[in-house]
Amino acid sequence: MNRKTFLKLAALAGLVGIPMKAQALTSLEQSLKNSDQMPLLFLGHGSPMNAIEENEFVHGFRKVSQSIPKPQAILVISAHWETKGTQVTAMEKPRTIHDFGGFPPALYEVQYPAPGSPDLARETKDLIKSTTIDLDHKWGLDHGAWSVVKHLYPKADVPVIQMSLDYTQGPQYHYELAKELAVLRNKGVLIIGSGNMVHNLRMVAWDKFNIDNYAYDWAQEARSKMSHYILHGDHAPLINYASQGKAFELAIPSPDHYLPLLYILGLKAEGEEISLFNDKAQAGSLTMTSVKVG
Repeated sequence: MNRKTFLKLAALAGLVGIPMKAQALTSLEQSLKNSDQMPLLFLGHGSPMNAIEENEFVHGFRKVSQSIPKPQAILVISAHWETKGTQVTAMEKPRTIHDFGGFPPALYEVQYPAPGSPDLARETKDLIKSTTIDLDHKWGLDHGAWSVVKHLYPKADVPVIQMSLDYTQGPQYHYELAKELAVLRNKGVLIIGSGNMVHNLRMVAWDKFNIDNYAYDWAQEARSKMSHYILHGDHAPLINYASQGKAFELAIPSPDHYLPLLYILGLKAEGEEISLFNDKAQAGSLTMTSVKVG
């Protein structure tokens, strides 16, 4: 039962004289009242195998989770959920989606049974005024979400919802849309963007996958410029990435893995501390660079 329905029933039952604060609320509604401002994370999720491997990137995910307050809920913007229009998952028990192929059987056996949060989904929908947000009851948690969140909160004891990327819209739209979510940061919600800044699968050097920090010249150039713009708060060239030359063109052949970064940058408040971690390349044409705000 949502709050609005409860209030109507309360009025019919003669409870209208009870002060608003004394009326029954769900536990999540109570927990989302007020909190210190939560940090923001952009996580370079890389290969799905990071879900079950032990490596420096997984250690980086765990370390960052230990440096921030435990959230009341998590909102993930993942590279792997693109839709026409914007949707948020609103089911009680999101399924673990194995949206990949050709990997070892052990990876397909992984389940991340975190609860969903219909309440947070509705609140997210209500917060956004610039477009219509649809509530989704079919998607679940794709590997852009669960493969990294499982390292942050392995007990799966924090509710998780996802918000999709509207593939019909440009980067400025996504950057601005993010700002409408800002109030959630003060309600105990950790907002995570999950993708990869440099992500060109067609040019991966599979034979060099295990060489530490191996990057093509163009990938290193793009990574270096992106990091500089991020750390100096210069968001305009990051939003207008298509105008930044050949290195960016090769680094971002499609926007899906890059756009989640713009949500985190759009949510960053002026003067907030920002730092990079897992800042390495892989296989020539990928980077695992991750960002912490706050």
